[in-house]
Amino acid sequence: MIDDSDSGQDGAIDYLAPDVPGTLPCFQVPLVRATEQSLQGYGQLVDNHQDFPVEIVRWPAAGWRPVDPGTGDEAGTTSGVFSCHWQGDMLMGKNTAVGDEYLLGWSTTPQDAVQGEEPESCPQQVLLWHANYHPDGGQLFFPLDDTPYVVPLALPGDDLTPGDFVAFYCDAGLGLYIHPNIWHEGVFPLATSARFHDEQGQVHARVSCNIAREFDLFLAVPLQSLPT
Repeated sequence: MIDDSDSGQDGAIDYLAPDVPGTLPCFQVPLVRATEQSLQGYGQLVDNHQDFPVEIVRWPAAGWRPVDPGTGDEAGTTSGVFSCHWQGDMLMGKNTAVGDEYLLGWSTTPQDAVQGEEPESCPQQVLLWHANYHPDGGQLFFPLDDTPYVVPLALPGDDLTPGDFVAFYCDAGLGLYIHPNIWHEGVFPLATSARFHDEQGQVHARVSCNIAREFDLFLAVPLQSLPT
């Protein structure tokens, strides 16, 4: 059973102050280069984000009567800037497209993490406590700064396991589009801070997995470059 003690009375998760153990084992997520082949099933690389077609999923029928043709997928998309920056040992994120802010993870165990000034260089890893997917539409991230980045993804399915995740290394200047229902958390630059153009479904349905509570571990995502 999932423990929701870190949620508010309405079941909402406190993304800025997650109630997770101070220390847990770490599960190392494999790092692979993002290519059209390696991203099959997850999404695709994007070299121009202007007018890129973001998928919108039709609203599901509640019973046997179908949703009328041409309806149920008219909310469209919303766009903004997804930014992330290190504050000491803590990686903070903000998504203006949906008005959310997050504590994405830590470079060390939470009990040892210090929220301080921006470090001189990017940490070698981020420990993730959470992942989510959007059943209402796809999501596009396109870098606004000249830095490579890493995105952990897992294929659709609610019976998620830590071993389902793959960390995709994306070269600077290339965007990443992920399909609806793809598990993800954020885009993590190989820099102390970065900004990304973000476009996603305006309904913004979000299905979450508290990795730390469900599996008693953190996902260790490497923040390292790969040779060309």
